[in-house]
Amino acid sequence: MTARSCGSCTLCCKVMAIEELAKPAGSWCRHCKPQQGCRIYDERPPECRRFDCLWLTDERFGPHWKPNKSKLVLTSSEDGLEIRCDPGFPNAWRREPLLGEIRNLAAAGEAHDVTVLAIAGSRMILVTSEREFDLGKIGPDERIVRELEGNRVVGARVVRSSGSTRD
Repeated sequence: MTARSCGSCTLCCKVMAIEELAKPAGSWCRHCKPQQGCRIYDERPPECRRFDCLWLTDERFGPHWKPNKSKLVLTSSEDGLEIRCDPGFPNAWRREPLLGEIRNLAAAGEAHDVTVLAIAGSRMILVTSEREFDLGKIGPDERIVRELEGNRVVGARVVRSSGSTRD
């Protein structure tokens, strides 16, 4: 654990969906006072209590990754790393030095079967060390299938959970 704190950063309250509050991703939570914090912090829902901002907990992400500076919120998922963009800055993840570091994370991830996804609005982009796969919007009944040559991702597509490819 790092000694970092949110301070004036409240970007997670904008980019994350909060099912328990019926809050969609990309809009401010009604309980957030931007740049100040949560007005119901002590009574916040379990979903918010479980949220883990990687910038707060992982020192590998330097000061330039702080969400209110980078316009990105980093989270982990079952499959890997998710990089969620502030809707006002959908290409924030493409700026250097962030993009170079993201590609390095993707290269390390490929060796360990970990994915790196950039999420800009409803679009999901699978990032590899060499290229990007714009997967569009992925529904709750869909999943990403990667095509591999060894550990290297050479293709990606979205399929329905039933196994059929999206039209």
